Amino acid sequence: MSVSATDVKKLREMTSAGIMDCKQALAETNGNIEKAIESLRKKGIAKAEKKISRETRDGLIESYIHPGARLGVLVEINCETDFVAKTDDFKKFVRDVAMQIAASNPLVVTRQELSPELIEKEMNIYKTQVMNQKKPEHIAEKIAQGKMEKYYQEVCLLEQSFIKDPNKTIDELNKELIGKLGENIIIRRFVRFQLGE
Repeated sequence: MSVSATDVKKLREMTSAGIMDCKQALAETNGNIEKAIESLRKKGIAKAEKKISRETRDGLIESYIHPGARLGVLVEINCETDFVAKTDDFKKFVRDVAMQIAASNPLVVTRQELSPELIEKEMNIYKTQVMNQKKPEHIAEKIAQGKMEKYYQEVCLLEQSFIKDPNKTIDELNKELIGKLGENIIIRRFVRFQLGE
């Protein structure tokens, strides 16, 4: 199928992907823009997976102070080069992550950072809740596991739904940016201050 230059331009404006990538995605999806966007996102995430092991020594530290100055966030996000750190896409991502932390109050970046004691405590609470409903033990275990997954989605930044687009997690947003910018990007750490806490 021949792909029109207009469609390539439109897809490029929507995704910021390269011309050849847009042309190929449109050819693979018979000119369907929505499917082409999905295809480009998947390829971007696949590219990102390959870059995750690369070292990150540059980046930005961003602050966000909520109007009224009662809530503030500091976040460090790393990339491989200062060139990428200076791009508008990277700066926007860092700002969005700082606002996400302010709005959603995560405890950690990844679930691996949660202490085993906290995980065990939460799991015991969920099991007890389910057992109090007179569920059999094997079913209680599965329900408690499901509740733990929801807990991770609430307290782990990478697993949270993005406040500006709830169909994406922060992790997916991060991987899309890695695919787009061609460098590994890591949300290193953050701290959230709330007046009186």
